[in-house]
Amino acid sequence: MGRQLKLNLFIYPGGHHEAAWRHPKSRPDRLLDIRFYQELAQRAEAAKLDAVFYADGPALESNVQYATRFRLEPFTWLSAIAAATEKIGLIGTASTTYLEPYNAARLFASLDHLSGGRAGWNIVTTGAERAARNFGLDEHPPHAERYSRADEFVQVVGKLWDSWEDGAVVSDAGTGVFADTSRIHPIGHQGDHFRVEGPLNTPRSPQGRPVYVQAGSSADGKAFAAKHAEAVFTAHQTLQSAQDFYADIKALAAAEGRDPEKLLVLPGISPYLGSTEAEARALRQEFDELTQPEYGLGILRKLLGVDLDGLKLDDTFPDDLLASAGRESSRSQLLLDTIRRERLTVRKVLHRFAGARGHYTVAGTPLQVADEIQLWFENGAADGFNIMPPWLPGGFEAFADEVVPILQSRGLFRTEYSARTLRGHFGLDRPESQYSPAGQTTQQLQGAHA
Repeated sequence: MGRQLKLNLFIYPGGHHEAAWRHPKSRPDRLLDIRFYQELAQRAEAAKLDAVFYADGPALESNVQYATRFRLEPFTWLSAIAAATEKIGLIGTASTTYLEPYNAARLFASLDHLSGGRAGWNIVTTGAERAARNFGLDEHPPHAERYSRADEFVQVVGKLWDSWEDGAVVSDAGTGVFADTSRIHPIGHQGDHFRVEGPLNTPRSPQGRPVYVQAGSSADGKAFAAKHAEAVFTAHQTLQSAQDFYADIKALAAAEGRDPEKLLVLPGISPYLGSTEAEARALRQEFDELTQPEYGLGILRKLLGVDLDGLKLDDTFPDDLLASAGRESSRSQLLLDTIRRERLTVRKVLHRFAGARGHYTVAGTPLQVADEIQLWFENGAADGFNIMPPWLPGGFEAFADEVVPILQSRGLFRTEYSARTLRGHFGLDRPESQYSPAGQTTQQLQGAHA
């Protein structure tokens, strides 16, 4: 069997279009009902998707007035999903800025155990400045400092997950020995940001370590991903942009002494489906017409870092404003590139980014959407995709019912699971504990290669 797509369902309350909750096809009455999300995950599992992904942030978004920008705590949420499913992966977000390594290691190890090896960690440094005041800080740490902390954070969590070797739990009733303590190791970490003695108080989990996922596309983010990530979530508006990112991140991983094939690149795609392309475009227009301009303008002001007062919705962006716009953010750069390339009016920019916050949005027939996915997959732009339904549940049900079977018929996507763990679905190896003899040998070889 040849190379196959990796597909995740990215679940956002209500759907990824900012006005999804207002559309009659949506179910805003169920957004706090865990059975709603369990049913979505079961539907994704029936379609044989690799994982469900749930994003999180440690602060309330200021624009919750107009959109479903609340958050449910992901470990509780994913534990409930784990109980209602059997094989689909479970990827959740945890911040390296506003969490401690020992807590993160325990939470993800516990999720991996109770799900039978399906956990994945979306590693974020948190961009929301308002989060600082929720954690007793006067200000949000600078970008470089957050990534320095993140690098050490991941190292500490990895050591904690490895602190129990495979075979440490012997459970020998005859001798009365439950655990072989010679295979349980303090980590004794002393670093710039953390001091952690260890070991973890949880045995080694089914995957050895949950899958490392990362979503930053800045220079620091890409360097971090090349060193640590096993899957990268990314946003692109064009095939060329996606190809450039794909080639860059794979080369960076190779420079770190890693196998580039073990770093999966998964752009987001938000599909609107219709029996004809015109029908699909009309459906998208229905959602766009429900947007609240003030919501989108608030996001534009934040991303561009400029004053938009005086601009009317049907004005194009003046060149002098674009010249002064932009911040240290891959999302800001993506927005600017799109505006400059297409000379969009303010209204059209609001509609473009209403669909999926800068991720690729496509409206067409199931065949057209499948063709687009295949085009990116076979031309060095993606190893798979995060599916970002504009609304729920229908936006995903249409994709599962109408697009997935086309991809399966082309041999691009599985028809049955061949593994039970997220590492197995993603084609990733189960790592040795770095404290085991085999793990120490692997580390020595990697160090020599680097």
